[in-house]
Amino acid sequence: MLKTTVKVSMLNNLSDARYCAGMGVDLLGFSMDELDFEKFKEMRGWLAGVQVVGETDSTDISKIIELTENYQPDYLQVSAWENLAEIQRIGLPIILKVDFATANLPALFQTTKGMVEYFLLENSDEFGVIDEATLSQVDAWSFQYPILLGFGAKESNVNDLLEQTQLKGFALKGNDEIRPGFGDFDELMNILEVLETDD
Repeated sequence: MLKTTVKVSMLNNLSDARYCAGMGVDLLGFSMDELDFEKFKEMRGWLAGVQVVGETDSTDISKIIELTENYQPDYLQVSAWENLAEIQRIGLPIILKVDFATANLPALFQTTKGMVEYFLLENSDEFGVIDEATLSQVDAWSFQYPILLGFGAKESNVNDLLEQTQLKGFALKGNDEIRPGFGDFDELMNILEVLETDD
C-alpha cells in the first residue's frame, strides 16, 4: 500500500504493469495513441483491482471518443483542455495534463475547475526542478486544486513534497523493456518503495 495516490503513465509491458499493481499504484496509464490495442487487451486481462487510465494527446474529439470506445478505460487523460466540455460527455473521470512551463495555469485551473478529477502537472522544461519558488507555487495551487505532480519527484524528496504541500499524489512514468521481463525502471521502483507504508 502507498501513502498517497500514484499514477504511472506510458506503461507498455506486462512486467512493469504487474509490478506497479502489486505495489499498490492506484492508476495505471496506457497510451491509446501508441500502444497496440491487442497488446493492451492482453495486459489488461492480467490486471485486477487497479484503475486503468487511457492516455491521449489527440485534440480531435471524434478520435478521442473512438479511442475511448475501443480501449474502455476507467479514466481518461487528455491535454486538450479546449474540448473539455465535449470530452466530459464521454462520462469518464478526466485527468487533464497541463504544462508548468508554458500554460497560463491560474486561468486554466479556474476555467476547468470542477470538470476534472486531477490536474497532472508536467514540465516541458527539461531542466525544470523543484526549487523553492516552484515548490511555493505548487503548494499554493495544491490547496485549491487536485494536483498530481508529474515532474521533479525523486526518491530523495517525495516524502518532503508530501509533507510540504497538499498534493493529491504523484504521476510517474514507466519505461520500455530492454527485453521481455527486463526494464530499466530502478528510479520508479525506488520512489514506490519510499512511498510504501507498513499498514
